[in-house]
Amino acid sequence: MAELPGHVRYCLNTGKLVLLAILVSGGVVLQILACALYDNWWPMLSAITYVLLPMPLLFFAGSEGGSLFSESDSSWANASKFLTGASAVGSIAIPAILKHSGVIGWGALGMELSSFFVFVLAIMCYIRMSSEGDYSII
Repeated sequence: MAELPGHVRYCLNTGKLVLLAILVSGGVVLQILACALYDNWWPMLSAITYVLLPMPLLFFAGSEGGSLFSESDSSWANASKFLTGASAVGSIAIPAILKHSGVIGWGALGMELSSFFVFVLAIMCYIRMSSEGDYSII
């Protein structure tokens, strides 16, 4: 991408940011619609896990972006991977438990799970964009 003119690279990078913004906004809208359409705000409980999901990586893994995907002997990095995985499982388990107990319906469960997968897609796009080397969002 180094052979492209500067203004073309700038437009491509801006498009990547717009894509991330659309994905995250779509996830938030699905999360709110799962609650508002069915007049039941219990599905918003899974939004807590969306906030808690990056916390172990921020506190324990440090500024290494590749520490999540590499094998390490550091107990802190392993603890952050475990806590991040537990929070990700909780993002799926909370709506499933709410549906199983009869608190929410099938429509709210579908919207909750689609919101989770849109957020996962946004995270995967962010990791891909930040690993390209010549472009970093932060």
